Amino acid sequence: MELHERIEDEKIKGILKEFTGEIYQKPPLKSSVKREVRKRWIYNIDLLEIRDNRVLFKVACQSGTYIRKLCSDIGEVIGSGAHMRELRRTRAGSFSENANLFNMYDLLSAQDKYRTEGNEIPMRKMVRPMEDAFEYVPKIYLKDSAVDAICHGASLAAPGVSKLDSDIRSKSPIVLFTLKNEVVALAKALMSTEDIMEAEKGLVSRTVRVVMAPGTYPSLWKKKRHEKMGEATN
Repeated sequence: MELHERIEDEKIKGILKEFTGEIYQKPPLKSSVKREVRKRWIYNIDLLEIRDNRVLFKVACQSGTYIRKLCSDIGEVIGSGAHMRELRRTRAGSFSENANLFNMYDLLSAQDKYRTEGNEIPMRKMVRPMEDAFEYVPKIYLKDSAVDAICHGASLAAPGVSKLDSDIRSKSPIVLFTLKNEVVALAKALMSTEDIMEAEKGLVSRTVRVVMAPGTYPSLWKKKRHEKMGEATN
């Protein structure tokens, strides 16, 4: 962040602390979302260095936070004005530059080894399983009998739940997994963890996007439906 005039270090430190926690932020003019005030969480601001008018700091924040707008807002509160001079993303969800960062030359080299030598080890170190992206997303694990119904876009009913995380909130985004730790679908919770634990029937989540291909697991729900239809015919 570059301040538009020199400010005392202690004042900068104090203002940065004020921006920790829940803040209100309106996206900048050039943004990909609707420009309306919304709430975002700033989990931590770590001041690293102050040199003349430049302030180097590290932010841990909620997805969708605009750092350039954060810099501008900090500048307004300080009184000098400010703008973002440079941005470096060091982490996104469970992926960080220390553990998951590779350049295109590394990827090209790994691809060449796979094609010419059949050596897939370097490539597997770079191309991570999709499941890794959902490390911090609350999960519901499905019974095998419920998987294929979800793959066809059905909502999840309470009897199809095998186990679940403890931090699920109603209307929050969740991910549905098999008992083999495979992603089935992205969903929206219709109940909290406590309510799901007590529920014997009813819908617990609405499927938003299916990831697993239909037919990966046996279509037990179709079999049961046909059996019931047969009983009704008889």
